[in-house]
Amino acid sequence: MSRPATVVHRVIKAYDVRGLVGDELDESLVADVGAAFARLLREERNGAERVAIGYDMRPSSPALAGAFAAGVTGQGLDVVRIGLASTDQLYFASGLLNCPGAMFTASHNPAAYNGIKLCRTGAKPVGRDTGLATITEDVIAGVPSYAGPSGDIADRDVLADYGEFLRSLVNLTGMRPLRVVVDAGNGMAGHTTPAVLDPISSITVEPLYFELDGSFPNHEANPLDPANLVDLQNHVRARSADIGLAFDGDADRCFVVDERGEPVSPSAVTALVAARELQREIGATVIHNLITSRAVPELVTERGGTPVRSCVGHSYIKALMADTGAIFGGEHSAHYYFRDFWGADSGMLAALHVLAALGEQDRPLSDLMADYQRYEPSGEINFTVADAPACIDAVLKSFGTRIVSIDHLDGVTVDLGEGTWFNIRMSNTEPLLRLNVEARTKEAVDEVVGKIAAEITSQAGAPP
Repeated sequence: MSRPATVVHRVIKAYDVRGLVGDELDESLVADVGAAFARLLREERNGAERVAIGYDMRPSSPALAGAFAAGVTGQGLDVVRIGLASTDQLYFASGLLNCPGAMFTASHNPAAYNGIKLCRTGAKPVGRDTGLATITEDVIAGVPSYAGPSGDIADRDVLADYGEFLRSLVNLTGMRPLRVVVDAGNGMAGHTTPAVLDPISSITVEPLYFELDGSFPNHEANPLDPANLVDLQNHVRARSADIGLAFDGDADRCFVVDERGEPVSPSAVTALVAARELQREIGATVIHNLITSRAVPELVTERGGTPVRSCVGHSYIKALMADTGAIFGGEHSAHYYFRDFWGADSGMLAALHVLAALGEQDRPLSDLMADYQRYEPSGEINFTVADAPACIDAVLKSFGTRIVSIDHLDGVTVDLGEGTWFNIRMSNTEPLLRLNVEARTKEAVDEVVGKIAAEITSQAGAPP
């Protein structure tokens, strides 16, 4: 059955499939996506013979995953159902079983949404340039039927194997006792945390919102929003915990809170993990995206590694991980990528590195992380604008001779000298202009943010 191109393009995006359940995403469309994905794999040379499927705790996920499986098996490929899973658990299954995978989740989006994250064998990404464009065309035109026999469906529980594998990648010996608060946000970290952390005798987990509930009754599973960290911060202080961990809905991103309840910058986490990885492989390459703190490439260079800068987005990071053989990669959004995890991202693996670093010495986390926090960040600030290029042009003109250098790797990155820089770029997924500023002092950050916000507001006529 053919489908309107406008509808399909609205749901199949640059990196994944995502939309409102019922209005944009239903079982019929998902079955077609499954069939198109299987057809793509089947027709490629050395194509896969089976697809692993996992899903999160959203009420719509099991039925959508079932429809996708029907589309896959209808094209002659087998399906391995791993059931409830985090996204990085699905990536683990893809690596372990040596097959492509599909994860049903809308990550940090509200409860009304769902989606699909696809990967090739070994957790390699599927994006617009690596298969999604072909899938989109097939779904619009109508996926041709397959004349051969249908595939089979089997079940495989990989949760315990996933936990054991992650622990094998981090030296957890000799750790002092740690009290760790984990806020799962009623998302999939409530499923994976016990499998990963409970076997570590030196760690006592204080669970917060571990009940799987896709309606997110306590707060949205989006730790990027400071409002969603408040419960974790209060609990860390109340329980005199050593550290707090917050995960998004599909538990592939991890945010860290120190013993004072203060958030730790993902850039600082990137620098810490990079330093640990470079200890075991001096001279290795580390990927960082262009709005990660400049402390990251500075530290990588100081530790004998090779920093490589990337555009924002997992497909760019994963491609560079593969091209360069990088040992590790990190993003400002708390996505952390590991060569030993098939180049894929795992928030839980990053959390294990932070726990190991904290547990192998006696300082509190705030002192430990101060070693990796050299600059003050603004955090990502979003503006809704009608004419983004005009706003960017006006911002650049407003700084005039203060500009030391400009580059255009992803949006516009402007160096103002003396450690101050900003990046302004259009969102890949939303009608937003995104701003990130970094400087040596908070006062310098505030000055640049204020100047840019005033200019954009003047141009756009809309507040940030």
